[in-house]
Amino acid sequence: MTNDWTVREWDAEAATFDEEPDHGLRDPVAREAWAARLSDWLPREPSDVLDLGCGTGSLSLLAAERGHRVTGVDLSPEMAARARAKLAGTGAEVLVGDAGRPPVSGRRFDVVLARHVLWLLPDPEAALRHWVSLLRPGGRLVLVEGVWGTVSPVGIPAARLTGALGPLADRVHSERLSGDARLWGRAVDDERYVIVATRAGKRRHAEVVDVHLLVRRGDEVLLARRTNTGYADGLLHAPSGHLEDGEDVREAMIREAYEEVGLRLRLDDLRVALVMQHRSPSGDSRIGWFFEAGYGVGGEPVNAEPDKCSELSWHPLDALPDDLVAYCRAGLDAYRAGERFVLHLHEAGDSIAYEREGASRATSLLPSDDPALPGA
Repeated sequence: MTNDWTVREWDAEAATFDEEPDHGLRDPVAREAWAARLSDWLPREPSDVLDLGCGTGSLSLLAAERGHRVTGVDLSPEMAARARAKLAGTGAEVLVGDAGRPPVSGRRFDVVLARHVLWLLPDPEAALRHWVSLLRPGGRLVLVEGVWGTVSPVGIPAARLTGALGPLADRVHSERLSGDARLWGRAVDDERYVIVATRAGKRRHAEVVDVHLLVRRGDEVLLARRTNTGYADGLLHAPSGHLEDGEDVREAMIREAYEEVGLRLRLDDLRVALVMQHRSPSGDSRIGWFFEAGYGVGGEPVNAEPDKCSELSWHPLDALPDDLVAYCRAGLDAYRAGERFVLHLHEAGDSIAYEREGASRATSLLPSDDPALPGA
């Protein structure tokens, strides 16, 4: 949770947090009401549930009691400590961290649950997009939200949240909760609701295909500085582009080489240098084909797209600059190491730009000293 509340203030709130009927669920009527609702919203089979802004863990406990594998996250160490005590013996895990960007290290869940959390975050729509990325195919968001107060109302109207979820989910169900006094320990007349949004189920995988050109001039490689593209502007990248309908990867590389750096290449001018599966920080996936071409083949490179490229420059392969797109830098490092098949899988929150001190996300699938599978 963020908003105007500090960690210290949430820590101070922890001691009395459970006194609210819908927080502590100490009243058997309120507890049973929330348990019944949660049974409707969560899958019937045991599932991995991420409870964001879990507070003292009351909803986490209800989910764990129904056999779900629960991970709770709260910004407040005091809240988290009380949640751990409440959940002791259930196998649940409680982490301290920001609900908008929970510290779950690329794990995926069947359910992301949040009650009265989204309205506190500085960018609710960005949080929703990230939460959806944490779901497995067919997973669901369970969001309990509302609008409180009449003079200066705070919260998120159901219509706004439903609209934001429309492009992100296959199915969005909204249910009014204001009329059930058992949930709140009293009658309420403001807007309180739950939205259950289901992510698309498993589909046949489809990926964008990229082509990248490694023009070699001795020990140097040609790089282009991106500008006005809307992606990674200001960073260096090898001349590159996307496969278009009807092309094979060689034809795409020949077309992109001419469009970007004015080279007139032929099929036999190209050599496959590397194939890489890449996943961006947002979760999008693509396959990159890196082709090598010698200097002078097809002409002298020129900046053929000055509206998208501010400069061309040559750089030693063994002393590459840091201001590179991380995806491209991983490909160049793998190429220099003699690797040919590589995974480069970002985790949520990673930078698009290469970070010298950042974690390496590249994994070689077939190192150069192992040219064939055992027994081949």
